[in-house]
Amino acid sequence: MAETAVQTFRITPEKNGATQTRRLAPHRIVLALIGLGLVAAAIYFLRWDWLPDYYDLILQGLWRTIWILVVTCILGFLLAVPLGLAQAAGPKIVAVPARIFCTVIRGTPLLLQLWLLYYGLGSLFPQYPWIRGSELWPYLRQAWPYAVLALTLSYAGYEGEVMRGAFAGVPKGQLEAARAFGMRRFTIFRRIWLPQAIHRALPTLAGEAVLQLKATPLVATITVVDLYAVASRVRQDTFITYEPLLLLAAGYLVITGVIVFLFRRLEGLIPSKLG
Repeated sequence: MAETAVQTFRITPEKNGATQTRRLAPHRIVLALIGLGLVAAAIYFLRWDWLPDYYDLILQGLWRTIWILVVTCILGFLLAVPLGLAQAAGPKIVAVPARIFCTVIRGTPLLLQLWLLYYGLGSLFPQYPWIRGSELWPYLRQAWPYAVLALTLSYAGYEGEVMRGAFAGVPKGQLEAARAFGMRRFTIFRRIWLPQAIHRALPTLAGEAVLQLKATPLVATITVVDLYAVASRVRQDTFITYEPLLLLAAGYLVITGVIVFLFRRLEGLIPSKLG
């Protein structure tokens, strides 16, 4: 026991030192200096006098972009789980519609889906008096419900196919062993099948979340004022082109970095729980 403790004590500093060496690698220092130089040049040489006038609007657009991203990813994933399960292990009566849904969503542009929902359903609902008189009518008159619905269905269509492969990739022997121990089907799904499928799909989920962020500017085409719409308004009002676009790109990069960081933390936490 003492020798093991000594060996562990000796190995740990080496690992920490290797990690610090990787963090202080020369190429990373050079890239950081180049990035700081570009930021300093952008601050010094470009025009930012318009920023205080649009500060509140930028924050509102940023908040709307973030909550649309979070809500559509959560709802889309909740819909993708039954879609993937239906394709992986469901009967044909549910597997075929799920496969058709995923194929249609993946095979058509998101902008087309968004316009069909907004201009299609949006123009159809007013023709029914019982809809106009319902409590949902004030919301159905706005653009954001159609944006959330379109992005949710799009995310579910792509992630449904990912979850199909994740469910199919879980070793069958584990499921058969659980049945042999007398576990119920829902318990097997909740404690064995679903956690391992999510673990397998997690790297892909991170990429899809980033792609979902890049798809959010499309909601500006149906008058939803997100971060992209704010940048477009600044360009129209001030005739300044590059500065709003650079700020927009920086905002998306920061959000992307947060997404990647969170999913990497999840990838490190979930295996320990499964083990």
